Amino acid sequence: MVAPGHYQLDVAPADDHKETRTMITRSFAIDPNWSSALHETNSIVENAIKRSLNVDTTACLALRHGARIIGGMFLAVDADASEHLVPGPCVLMEYRNRGLGTLLLSAALRHLRDAGLTRASAITCEGSPVARFLYPKFNGSPSPIAPLLAA
Repeated sequence: MVAPGHYQLDVAPADDHKETRTMITRSFAIDPNWSSALHETNSIVENAIKRSLNVDTTACLALRHGARIIGGMFLAVDADASEHLVPGPCVLMEYRNRGLGTLLLSAALRHLRDAGLTRASAITCEGSPVARFLYPKFNGSPSPIAPLLAA
């Protein structure tokens, strides 16, 4: 897939990691699907981003509209990573329903495949729009995970 003319999709330099993280946080904060568990969600997402950025092979995929980052995710290019799509394709609310999530996921999977990975994983809520509509477009399937228990 190719980004429409007024959007630019590429692997972002380290200088853009902070802006991408901010966009991800904002996309969850204004999404009604996540509002009931926002505090917990933010903690899980932030910890996953921190883990992925501790690895040299992590890439940041950013979707821009002009100079503004309006979508993106981090890609853990390590076959043994617990999540490869961190946190999965995120697009700001005002840019959703334009096929941009599909564009992001397609580019992310291509990037991971080119790096030699044969499967990718992400954490999402059961029944969320990405779980119901986006991941199945790419033959994604849910696999149950046991919740982490506090020690």
